[in-house]
Amino acid sequence: MSNKHKHKPTPEPTSAEDKDTQPKIEPEKAATNDTLATDLEKFRDLAHRTAADFDNYRKRATREKEDAIRYANSALLENFLPILDNYDLGIESARATPGAEAIIEGMSMVGRQLRDFLTSAGVEEVATEGAEFDPNFMEAVGHEPDAKVPEGYVIRQLRRGYKLRDRLLRAASVVVSKGPQA
Repeated sequence: MSNKHKHKPTPEPTSAEDKDTQPKIEPEKAATNDTLATDLEKFRDLAHRTAADFDNYRKRATREKEDAIRYANSALLENFLPILDNYDLGIESARATPGAEAIIEGMSMVGRQLRDFLTSAGVEEVATEGAEFDPNFMEAVGHEPDAKVPEGYVIRQLRRGYKLRDRLLRAASVVVSKGPQA
């Protein structure tokens, strides 16, 4: 090994005179108890804030996970709704056909099963008939004057709307009253 890489220890002062020549720590640069207490309080506050932020994150993640589970089937159910619409149109058409009572009765039982399935999945129909127009759940596709229905209320529903628990799956298409014709 070469001497170049050896570490030489610093010699300890041996006399009082040597001790006086050692560098001294200046009092203004020394950490005081006040500074330490301030730093301690700052880091304690930071630790509390970090713990609170983490707790909020954990709660938010739990809530998002529960929502994801609760609304996981929403896309499937939303795609099922046009099928239900066409089913209803088929039943209405069959009711206009003479001699189709047995078919109508059988298809009505199937319709009840479909609606019971949707209800058990948390789907409910948006109430519109005679209700005040609510843009959160309804889509106005027309306005008509009507002497019997006050302005801003639904005259008729053209397409059913559905909610999955508290979220809208599909807005109801409705015609809204303009009030009595002037």
